[in-house]
Amino acid sequence: MNTHTFFLLLLLFLKGFLPANSISPNEAKLKKTKLPKIKKENHVLLLKTSNFDRALKETKYLLVKFYVTLSQSSQNLSEEFAEAARQLKKEAPTIQFGKMDVTHQHDLRKEFNIQAFPTVKFFVNGSREDPIDCKGVRKASTFITWVKRRTGPSTALINSTDQAEAIIKADDLAVIGFFRELHNDSVEVFCEAAKDVPEMPFGMTASENVCASYGIQRNSLVVFKKGKPVHTEVLEDGRQDKLGLTRLIKTFTLDLVTEYNIETSVKIFDVPVENHILLFTPTNLETFSEIYENYQSAAAEFRGKILFVLVDTDESRNGRIFEYFRIRDIDVPAVRILNLTSDAKYKMPADEVTVENLKEFCQNYLNGKAKQHLSSEEIPQDWDKMPVKVLVGKNFNSIIFNKTMTVFVMFYAPWSHECRKLLLIWDKLGEQYESRKDIMIAKIDVTANEILSVALDRYPFFTLFPAGPDYQEVAYTGEYTLEAFSEFLEEQSKTKAEPGEKDPSEGIKEDFSQKETVIREKEL
Repeated sequence: MNTHTFFLLLLLFLKGFLPANSISPNEAKLKKTKLPKIKKENHVLLLKTSNFDRALKETKYLLVKFYVTLSQSSQNLSEEFAEAARQLKKEAPTIQFGKMDVTHQHDLRKEFNIQAFPTVKFFVNGSREDPIDCKGVRKASTFITWVKRRTGPSTALINSTDQAEAIIKADDLAVIGFFRELHNDSVEVFCEAAKDVPEMPFGMTASENVCASYGIQRNSLVVFKKGKPVHTEVLEDGRQDKLGLTRLIKTFTLDLVTEYNIETSVKIFDVPVENHILLFTPTNLETFSEIYENYQSAAAEFRGKILFVLVDTDESRNGRIFEYFRIRDIDVPAVRILNLTSDAKYKMPADEVTVENLKEFCQNYLNGKAKQHLSSEEIPQDWDKMPVKVLVGKNFNSIIFNKTMTVFVMFYAPWSHECRKLLLIWDKLGEQYESRKDIMIAKIDVTANEILSVALDRYPFFTLFPAGPDYQEVAYTGEYTLEAFSEFLEEQSKTKAEPGEKDPSEGIKEDFSQKETVIREKEL
């Protein structure tokens, strides 16, 4: 074998051990320097679109705070978030904290369904898919507990009464799961619920001695408050779910009846119970003690299903909540139920705040038998005397669903400067169409009248409710000028005479597209 052949074979041999896409050390170093550098501020990664993917790939667990610069809530959370990152830096180096300003990052906000600020999400193993929401956490210690329960055991294993007592006395509230054995559905649901309640210590045991010490004979969850048991929930496989258990446990972070004020409002909405019942009453009322006692008695039966809230009507700072529920001085004491998901409100039919009336009201609501309460002004005597007709809640449906007339409605708020300006233009539009028998120009104050069929967002907005048998409203999206309103109305009002009819104004049928529209408010 000659020298040339030897070196050729050696080269081929060595090449077999190199991957096809291998690069030299110098090339690797050069490539590494091109990666976006991730800076830190107070132990928190400063994230942006250019380095977010890299942060995900390089970090096994990444807790990210998405915020906007002008949000006071975002600023308030910064210190606690940074403190949690500092404490975990040495203890858990695989866990990183990051923050990203998404003021102008609309694509990211859409991708991660960010609707409120700040929003905190937990990313695992570099995946952008389905990050875990970290909700209602505001303290550094709670952030640490929340993350630890996501990356390790969510509850402590108890083998002795001394261990149980240590957990029970560790904080004002504690939760212990007592089980016959630790491999069943109830244990799994209990551990999952513990992940979402970082505010209190959790422990579980299958020790017969420990269970006997607390008089527990069946699989049970016990909530302890200041060292004493305050609630026992029997756990049966298939009967409980994580959300239901979480709701029940979190209600103990509040009193049985919580008075609404600036300090408690945040805690009230942190508890994942979507049904709130509110008692509006002055606390200096002569019969207040009796009313409050009845309210508290009813609350015990619906814990975890309905959150009981007291609103002092003598407290001036509660003015906005009175306005929201449209509660007047002559209405109190008054009881309302609010569903946070649908924003639907319900009024207790009975006037007296007794235990029986409260329980019946709550049970009817949970059973779907309660009737939704919609506020309405009284129908003005001269509602149809002016060019622009005045609609209220009580006459809205009967007017707009009239099959013989097309109704063009302005939904407005009297306090809005933009609405007040546009009302002048709306009056002129009314005068323009006053002589038309097939068209009505109308307006409705949406701050004083609740309309079930209308989704409110911002003010003002305009909707056309056409004549004819096929009801299909059309949301106006054009310019807010007299000419544009008129042009839209004329275009939508084009009619065809029905075969055999002499008068083309009779039998009007609007030629609308079949595309569904949703009533939305629009603010300039």
